[in-house]
Amino acid sequence: MRTKFWFGLCFLTVLLVGSARAQSPLNNDSVTKMVKAGLGEETVVSMIKSQPGSYKLDPDTIIQLKAAGVSEKILDAMIEKNSGGSSPTAAPATVSDVVTPSSLGVDEVGVYYKNKDNKWVEILPEVVNWKTGGVLKHFASEGIVKGDINGHIEGKTSKNALNTPLDFLIYMSEGVAVTEYQLLRLRESGNGREFRSTTGGVVHSSGGAKRDEVDFEARKIGPRLYEVVLKDVKSGDFGFLPPGAMSSSNMASSGKIYSFHVIE
Repeated sequence: MRTKFWFGLCFLTVLLVGSARAQSPLNNDSVTKMVKAGLGEETVVSMIKSQPGSYKLDPDTIIQLKAAGVSEKILDAMIEKNSGGSSPTAAPATVSDVVTPSSLGVDEVGVYYKNKDNKWVEILPEVVNWKTGGVLKHFASEGIVKGDINGHIEGKTSKNALNTPLDFLIYMSEGVAVTEYQLLRLRESGNGREFRSTTGGVVHSSGGAKRDEVDFEARKIGPRLYEVVLKDVKSGDFGFLPPGAMSSSNMASSGKIYSFHVIE
């Protein structure tokens, strides 16, 4: 009798442990495995809704899940599960709320401006030619700069004529920070335009390498996507200089700048 009792108890324990394992929370990997195994969309959604789960759903991860074949319907179910189900006071976020380049009509890394139809239009870059001194230069007590850049662009003005207020979108390469971009005032010089920047070091002088730099604020709206709104900009030519635009510190070289002309 005692033997049967212990056998029954052991069997019940095995069942409980197996049930607990079967109900282990689903996660991103679980969903990806089900999708890659060929399970139907409705089946995966049903599993997400009926079983415990905890999902990582930041914008970058959602993009990775979509690349792995996870549909928007499945992603919406994951988001709803994380939110604890529908709420009478606030609807859960959906994958359509995540701003991606394609949702903005953007498909290439670069700088864009918003036209009167609220569409993003690509700014085609202009070629910059420059030459650096390659020597250390002192500017009083304000710091040291390792070679300042004197950039030159052909043509007296940019072909991109824009009215204020100015609304730009910067779509950056992987691993690049928006603070690496410079907004520069372009000054007319002969039949072209010029600007001055810096290749390294720090300097704060109205007559030095920071002379033509314009401060701007950028707001992140999605992965590698930043919006820049310029309100108080006077008429003239300007340009966004991307990081890595200069390839040499001691010889004549060329790069690119996203230029625009402010009408008013």
